Amino acid sequence: MGLFKNLFSKEKKENLDKGLEKTKTTFFSKLSKAVAGKSKVDDDVLDELEEVLVSSDVGVETTLKIIKAIEARVAKDKFLGTAELNQILREEIAALLAMTNEGNEIDFSVPADKKPYVIMVVGVNGVGKTTTIGKLASQFKKQGLKVVLGAADTFRAAAIDQLQVWADRVDVPMIRQQMGSDPASVAFDTLESAVKQNADVVIIDTAGRLHNKINLMNELTKIKKVMQKVIPDTPHDVLLVLDGSTGQNAFEQAKAFTKATEVTSLAVTKLDGTAKGGVVIGISDQFRIPVKYIGVGEGIDDLQVFNKIEFVDSFFK
Repeated sequence: MGLFKNLFSKEKKENLDKGLEKTKTTFFSKLSKAVAGKSKVDDDVLDELEEVLVSSDVGVETTLKIIKAIEARVAKDKFLGTAELNQILREEIAALLAMTNEGNEIDFSVPADKKPYVIMVVGVNGVGKTTTIGKLASQFKKQGLKVVLGAADTFRAAAIDQLQVWADRVDVPMIRQQMGSDPASVAFDTLESAVKQNADVVIIDTAGRLHNKINLMNELTKIKKVMQKVIPDTPHDVLLVLDGSTGQNAFEQAKAFTKATEVTSLAVTKLDGTAKGGVVIGISDQFRIPVKYIGVGEGIDDLQVFNKIEFVDSFFK
């Protein structure tokens, strides 16, 4: 995607703070209990901290990385106090996220040399996939970009209808066929139409079934190959949408989809209604796939570009 600056407005930052409120409150409540009566960071505090991180859906492997890093700091400074633990945690989590996103701050811009810029959206049903597509379309359109949607989830009539509602709401064209049609055919038609319309962005919805990973893999591979008949290097981005409120289940979904297809970016939704926001840290670390967007509310503008600095700031504020 290149290097883009992501400038947060005051309102967006407030929405992010509000969206992470449940996660932050629960996490620091657990942390306060873990260090109650303790003046320095010792083995007991680290054991308690490990439990807090795991129970906050950060994930076991990522938790162990954080604990190991803190142990190294404790080894250097034998008298490290519990009062400093918040700042140490903040630094270690920020360092993990920095390694994952490699400093590439992104916004809702698209590369000028990719026209149309094609995003294929994957994820199981119910994670907020259609809503994410609609909100993305809205953000792109606000930038003056021409957007075309493709309803390639043809296995559920509701999926096509839901996407149509968003297309109408945002006022962008949507290419659709009948329920049960070949998803690859819909994708092909969408790209052909987008090229004719001189569109800037194409967003393709896909079916969210995980009961048979081989079928899923074959379907997504076929969609890609058929799209490449129209535009050779597509899709430019394969965006996996995950429901942050499901905690560890989001990890399992990420595992399944990354095995089924090449995923290039992540969107983590529904963070405002959960205390499981720690899952963003674990998923970002474990899969080494950049978290590009996070959902922190139901409003059309509540899909935000993920900014690791702002995220950590809101988490520890």
